Amino acid sequence: MNNNTKTEFFVELIKPSHYDDDGYVIQWRKSWIPSNTLACVNALTKDAADRNALGDHVEFVINAYDEMNIVIPVADIIRRFKNNSGRGIVFFVGVQSNQFPRAMDIIKQFRDENIQVAIGGFHVSGSISMLPQLPNELKEATESGIALFAGEAEEGRLVEVFKDAYQATLKPIYNHLDNLPGLEGEPMPIMPTSVSERFVSKIGSFDAGRGCSFLCSFCTVINVQGRKSRYRNPDDVEKMIRSNISNGINDFFLTDDNFARNKNWEAIFDRLINLRENQGFKHVKFTMQIDSLAHKIKGFVSMAARAGCRRVFIGLESINPDNLQAVNKRQNKITEYRKMFQAWRDARVVTVAGYILGFPADTPEKIEQSIKTIQQELPVDLLEFFCLTPLPGSEDHKNNHLKGVWMDPDLNKYDLEHITVSHSQMSSEEWEQIYRRAWDLYYSPEHIKTLIRRAAAGGPNPSRVMLHIHQFHGTIKYQNVHPLQGGFLRRKIRTQRRPGMPEENPITFYPRRVWETVRGLVPFALYYFKLRSIRKKIKREPERRSYTDKALIPVKDTEDILLENESVISQ
Repeated sequence: MNNNTKTEFFVELIKPSHYDDDGYVIQWRKSWIPSNTLACVNALTKDAADRNALGDHVEFVINAYDEMNIVIPVADIIRRFKNNSGRGIVFFVGVQSNQFPRAMDIIKQFRDENIQVAIGGFHVSGSISMLPQLPNELKEATESGIALFAGEAEEGRLVEVFKDAYQATLKPIYNHLDNLPGLEGEPMPIMPTSVSERFVSKIGSFDAGRGCSFLCSFCTVINVQGRKSRYRNPDDVEKMIRSNISNGINDFFLTDDNFARNKNWEAIFDRLINLRENQGFKHVKFTMQIDSLAHKIKGFVSMAARAGCRRVFIGLESINPDNLQAVNKRQNKITEYRKMFQAWRDARVVTVAGYILGFPADTPEKIEQSIKTIQQELPVDLLEFFCLTPLPGSEDHKNNHLKGVWMDPDLNKYDLEHITVSHSQMSSEEWEQIYRRAWDLYYSPEHIKTLIRRAAAGGPNPSRVMLHIHQFHGTIKYQNVHPLQGGFLRRKIRTQRRPGMPEENPITFYPRRVWETVRGLVPFALYYFKLRSIRKKIKREPERRSYTDKALIPVKDTEDILLENESVISQ
């Protein structure tokens, strides 16, 4: 044996998807949204390999997969491990509650072959953080030899798992929730090319900070990443962006839960502005998440636009003050909403607002009225709807659990689209119906014209708004999945149906799949051309730049109107 031959240590990083209502994995030829957790853990693993964390005689072999855009090669992974005497670990990363059942179904195949497996993410971390004891699904995981990883993996915590896996002495639980790591100087998220090339458009992601200071009872972030914000060094952020640019990636998603509360926001924007205006990287752009008060920070909106911000996601959640009070969303003030959206509109940034259905005061009628009010009064470009869900790791879930309130036991449904808890004023059927209907109510033909007219009158690029309408409304309408789970050309594997559901006959499965594909793609494409026709028609209107409506009137002239609507909605 050659003494120079290194021992191989396999690290297989898997970000699982979850099942649709028919039991098939939600998966695409090309997906839309990258997993920042996968990028983070990949970077930390590469750093461990570069530093020979397991010794000079050990060579890391790293593979990463996002199941949203690839069939996990389980048989190939098993074969590699068997040929390598089982040395290595399969790590399921960023596993959300709705993805936990799918992760466990894949894991079973690895554990049947005695391959070492660990699982981390918000479900594991949130459950351990908030519940007095492990829930049954996590107990079963540890009993089957799966290591649970709670918390974040920086500051050598991931290396600890690798060392234990190398020695075949994995612990049942690695709990780092009480000591969250610093981020400065830590490896920046980097997505492997094998994963990034499977997105519809090349996009990178990174978190410039973690943690959130607010107290929303439905949120898991504050109980997993903490309420004390931690930040990355602006030097590291710039280095990461330059590295991605060299790989052909100039579009980024800043995954900070609230970038406006990042103390380094100005320094990071300065770096991006310099790259765009002085270094020749004018095509660098990004999407970020911010709160409803970010526009009040002096210079924030204007600098964001100069730095390349093209879209912001804002947690509007509700315009009913009773609902906001019920979930501790005290930072949202309805009388500020119009001013906020107008500030971003003036900067020509597309605004996307998350709107939650199912708060205690909600009824189908009140939800309809709220949507009409938003259409008339607020110059927001896009709404995306969610069902209020007691996610494990949230205060809502903890309280329900301790009080013995019924919650749906099927974690696969905890995707913010399904009803998982009862409501005092709506039946589950009514709640589900208004969720489905809300998309068509907001994206009505007339309001779509209004959105494009507002853009043409001095807001964001009308073509960009049109494309977002197509993506958001078209995905839910014609692909029957939430836009955040969307992609291009849905893939369904006949043999990868959820356990307990029958495997379909090939004679019926494949013809139906052809029809489903055509039935989904053709209307989706026709919808695009319909929207394009509307945009072109508006572009030809000679008065398009002078268009105005109630939502575009400055706040100081309309505060009484907003207050009046606030009173109506809360009744």
